[in-house]
This record gives sequence, structure tokens and C-alpha cells, in this order.
Amino acid sequence: MTTSFGLDLPDYPWDRLTDFRRRAGEHPDGVCDLSIGTPVDPTPEVIRRALSEAGDAHGYPTTAGTTELREAIADWYEIWHSVTLDPAAEILPTVGSKEFVAWLPTLLGLRQRGLAVACPSAAYPTYEMGATIAGVDCVRLDAAEVAAGASLEGIGLLWINTPSNPTGEVLSTEILAEVVDRARAAGIVLASDECYGLLNWESNDPAPSVLSVAGESRSGVLSVYSMSKQSNLAGYRAAFVAGDADLIADLTRSRKHAGMIVPFPIQAAMIAGLRDTDHVLAQKQLYRSRRNLLRSGLEDFGFRIDHSTAGLYLWSTTGQNCWDSLARLSELGIIAGPGEFYGEAASDHVRIALTATDERIAAAANRLSQAAG
Repeated sequence: MTTSFGLDLPDYPWDRLTDFRRRAGEHPDGVCDLSIGTPVDPTPEVIRRALSEAGDAHGYPTTAGTTELREAIADWYEIWHSVTLDPAAEILPTVGSKEFVAWLPTLLGLRQRGLAVACPSAAYPTYEMGATIAGVDCVRLDAAEVAAGASLEGIGLLWINTPSNPTGEVLSTEILAEVVDRARAAGIVLASDECYGLLNWESNDPAPSVLSVAGESRSGVLSVYSMSKQSNLAGYRAAFVAGDADLIADLTRSRKHAGMIVPFPIQAAMIAGLRDTDHVLAQKQLYRSRRNLLRSGLEDFGFRIDHSTAGLYLWSTTGQNCWDSLARLSELGIIAGPGEFYGEAASDHVRIALTATDERIAAAANRLSQAAG
């Protein structure tokens, strides 16, 4: 008799790129890996110094985070989004945003209530994986459809993502406000993943936050943010959630029981990063230069860039299936992310990341332009 243990989850999707990586690795000038959005630039010195100085962390940190961290997060929302939050009640640090995304359906008790998760048609895979871990269904539903009156029956958690990963689309304040109204009317939790919010390419202002349109009560609404992109802190697992005080209290209590705690030195590093805006603006300018160069090469090669008005990706298509596009790119030593990983609706696109060194971005752009002409 065979006994099965665990959740029987599917294989990690990125493992399917092995053959493309092998082919790209044969390029004489080396691989340009533009498949995963992991930062390659140094973590700012102001953050590393704060981490080091907080290294004598002999006691247990609190799940709710230090008062200083919650105040720094509240100040961050005030500076970037003109949103005033109660640091004591409306803010919770998390161990990266992916952990929070994956566990939120479980912590909300959706299975016990017989409710599903909804997420965009082209979406970060962890929204659906969070539903799988919780043992509930995942429905593909875009914010524009919700705003237009799509049914929310049977849904307990609605994810929106602005700016979107993978598409780079930014939701307008009008759509955000309508989605907030409809979610509240349906009595469901609305969670907005805003991790790329400061990397808005068509404005000096950040992409709108759901909290900017939620009103003073924040009822039913959560904003999720990660410092990985703005501050090159992917390795620190530094993120936070803000919004509905009752939801924050419930999540804090659940996370206490589960031991989901941001380490104290990381909390100190987060404070330093949140209070220093210079490094954020400098990093954005660096990504802007890489984006302009890479976009030019992709368009020379025959790609059309859709959305991509914010974030760290160029959402690109030649009208072919994503796997055919990946094969063509791998011949040039370039690796991209297949749209299929983000949902069936995205199968004719590839996601091309800006997170490579200046030298590798220039090499990729040059190969694309030369292959076109």
C-alpha cells in the first residue's frame, strides 16, 4: 500500500526552462538571463549598516513589529501616497510579500467558509498557489471585469495587482474605487498587491494605491508592499501589509501562533530603507535606462510591448506562442519568462525582466537589434 504525504503540489514552473537555459548557455558571449525579476544591484549602504548595527538580537522579536517600524511604514504611505494610517492598528510587517500572498487564503479561513480566491487572468502564480494550499478554488477575474459588474458570488478573497506582474498594467483610481465599492458590497476581502508601485514609468508619482481610494475606514481592504524591488532587498524578505484594522488584528493573532515573524535586524534595516528616499529614486533611474535600451532592441526584433507602464518587466509578444518566442530568444542566448506561467490568457506573451546588469542588458539589446537587421 502506498501512502501519500504532503499537499501534492505541481512542480515549480521555472524548472520547465531547463532546455532553454541549456541552449542559451551555448551562446559564445554568454547568457542574458532576463527570466526572473531578482535584483542584481547592491543593497544600499544605509540599509546594510542598519542591519549590522542591529545584529545583537538575542531576544524574540514581535509579530506586530517594533513601534519604530510601524511608524516608518505609516510615514512611507504618507510620503508616497498621501495616506494617513494608524501605526498601532493598521500595519503589519511580513516575511516578504510572497509568504503573505501564499498564506492569506488559509489565514482567512476560506476553506472552512466554502469560499474561493479570485485573481487576475494574467497573474503572479502565487495567488493561485495560495488557493491550492488552502484547499479552495481560484477564479480568474480582472479588476476591469469586477468594475463592470462581474459576479463575486462565492468569492472570499479578491486579489488585484497594480502595477501588474507580469503585464506592467496600472489600474486607474476610477477602477480601483469601483472595485473597492463592489468588494465591500459583496462582503469580501480585497487585497491589492502593489510591490512595483514606485516603479511607474509614465509619471514621477507612484502608481495609485488602493488605500488612496478606500476612505478613512479601510474596511475590507489590504495593501501589500515589498521592499525587494525599490531597495534591492529580495534577500532580506522585507515587506508589509496595511489597511483594515480588524483584519490586521486577526492576521497578527494568527501569525503569532504560526511564528510568522520578521527578524529584528531585518526590521531595523527596513526602517532605514523606508526613511531614505534617495536610493529609491536612484534605483528607479537605473532601471529606466535599462528599460529604454532593452525596449528598443525588442522592438527592432519584432516584439510588440503591451502595457508595461510600470514595474520591472516588458510584456512582449510577436503573436507567436510563448514557447516559440522563448526558443527564438534562446538562440540569441537570452532567457525570458513564458506567459503561460501566468495563466492561459497570457500564452502568447513573454515576460522580459530589467533585472540584469547594465552590461547584460546592453548585450541582449545589441543581439536583438543585430538579429533583426
